[in-house]
Amino acid sequence: MRAVIQRVSEASVMVDGEITGAVKAGLLVLIGIEDADTSEDLEWLSNKIVNLRIFNDEQGVMNLSIKEVNGDILLVSQFTLHAATKKGNRPSYIKASKPDIAIPMYEKMIQRMGIDLGKEIQTGIFGADMKVALLNDGPVTIVIDTKNKE
Repeated sequence: MRAVIQRVSEASVMVDGEITGAVKAGLLVLIGIEDADTSEDLEWLSNKIVNLRIFNDEQGVMNLSIKEVNGDILLVSQFTLHAATKKGNRPSYIKASKPDIAIPMYEKMIQRMGIDLGKEIQTGIFGADMKVALLNDGPVTIVIDTKNKE
C-alpha cells in the first residue's frame, strides 16, 4: 500500500456535485492498493498514520498525533499512486489492484482506521470521478509505502 498523508486545515471530496466526505483540521490520506498488499500491511499502515506525530504541540513542535489532537481523517482511494513511469511518457497502472481486490481492502482500511482513531473516517467513493479540495497545513506531506516501511 502506498499512502500520501497531508496535514490539512480542511479537506473535502465531491462526486457529481455532492460532498461525500469532509474534515476540518486533520488528515487527508490518499491510498493506493496493489495485489501484494496484505492485512498486515493494512494494519501496520493504519496504526502508523493515526500515531504519526505531525501536529504541533504548545511549543510549535510537531510532537502530537491525529488522535492526540482529536482530528479527523478523510481517506480517498487513488490507484494512480502505483503509476510506473519508467518507460515512455504514459504511466502504467499495472501494479494497482483491480476493483475486486482493491474495494474489499479499501473497506477494511476504513474500518481499521476507524477503530485505530476511535471515530468515523470520512471517505470518497471508490472508483468515482472525485474532486478533492484541501488546504494543506504547514505544508506537511508524508509518503509511506508499506513495502519499504520507511
